[in-house]
Amino acid sequence: MTRITAMDLTPFYRNTLGMDRVFERIIQQIDSASTQNYPPYNILKTGDNTVEVQVAVAGFSPGEIDVKVQEDTLIITGEKYATDTTEIHYEYIYQGIGSRKFIRTFPMSENVEVLGALVKDGILTIKLERIIPESKKPKSIAITYES
Repeated sequence: MTRITAMDLTPFYRNTLGMDRVFERIIQQIDSASTQNYPPYNILKTGDNTVEVQVAVAGFSPGEIDVKVQEDTLIITGEKYATDTTEIHYEYIYQGIGSRKFIRTFPMSENVEVLGALVKDGILTIKLERIIPESKKPKSIAITYES
């Protein structure tokens, strides 16, 4: 199996339209956090300037997950709140659904904005888009011809 950090992604960068720094920083983050594997996540390129980060958050209730952006870093945290066990009439025989506290961070390139976050079927999906400022968009320059 080829590790993503050992792959030559140069051909991929040609098709990313400015998203290359995002992917480079994500790969650096993967390298630096190779021991951190909870919760699992996916990163999907959904368009020329759009990306989705999907994080498995099964078992977390509303209010137990937080998503924020701080200094060009997407920070996702989750923490289960203690429940009152006096009313619970069961005991876990096996607990395979993770619900421990976590912090996942993803570096973001400049001009990348979080469009929204949604939890559906135990997956937190965060939509990101690279907004190209008008000053950085290509301009067509009129050519004047003299006779």
